[in-house]
Amino acid sequence: MRLQSFIIPLVATVFASCTPTTDQPRQRNTPLNTKTITADLPSADLSAETPTKPETPSYPTTAPLISRKVINGIEFEGVSFDSRSHRLAVIDQPGGPGSTYDSSAAVAKSKNALLAINAGFFTPEGTPLGLVVSGGKTSGGWNSASSLGNGIFRESNGGALSITRRSSRSSVSSSRELIQAGPLLLENGKPITGLDSGKSALRSIILTDGNSRWWIGKTSSCTLAALGKALSSSSPASWRIDDALNLDGGRSTDLYISSRILGGPINRRSFLNRPVRNFLIVLPR
Repeated sequence: MRLQSFIIPLVATVFASCTPTTDQPRQRNTPLNTKTITADLPSADLSAETPTKPETPSYPTTAPLISRKVINGIEFEGVSFDSRSHRLAVIDQPGGPGSTYDSSAAVAKSKNALLAINAGFFTPEGTPLGLVVSGGKTSGGWNSASSLGNGIFRESNGGALSITRRSSRSSVSSSRELIQAGPLLLENGKPITGLDSGKSALRSIILTDGNSRWWIGKTSSCTLAALGKALSSSSPASWRIDDALNLDGGRSTDLYISSRILGGPINRRSFLNRPVRNFLIVLPR
């Protein structure tokens, strides 16, 4: 009798432990995967689950670096920098080309810049062929038709750098620095079609990854079509290019890199170089 009284409760306990407990609340340390469940409901609001773009990039800031690379037979030479620690400023000469600075080296030394390069196009009379904003002061006029003005480099009043397509003048009033130039070579990582494939010349360019990484410099003689193709296949920097803008080139090409960047000074100015109207310079923030 004692043995039977022991076996019966034991069997009852075993059966009870095998019975599903679907009516029991879920333990707090094993929460439901609410993201997966919500995604299965087409009418659900997923805005809370959508990751937001961080205000600052996740990669660390690095010092400006000289880089040289050959892509599709085109030689690139310039400087990569991070816009969180450095910026681009426009130096314009209201008196006309060469009226204040006769070279990139001269303006870089005067402004204590790490780099200087020729910037926007100008007419034979020395007037900017497009809009220019330098330290908030405007010169030139809006170029609404020529491909030499279909791209815009700007720094907003808040300090953000960007390369955008010419579409409207709505951003001009909020720009501290601006150069209208062109043509665009890449936009949102895609090559621009219809670039000129006939004329070969030295080129001055600005590149960005669409975030805080930038590259500015010159190339060997090439056509715009060949340059766009080269940039769509590779990059003179260590990162993928999102947007690329062509500046004035040819005899205007004039690149100076200060000795404050490891590997400098570098002065790339041909004896055939002509004075230019304005420059872009790299400065610490």
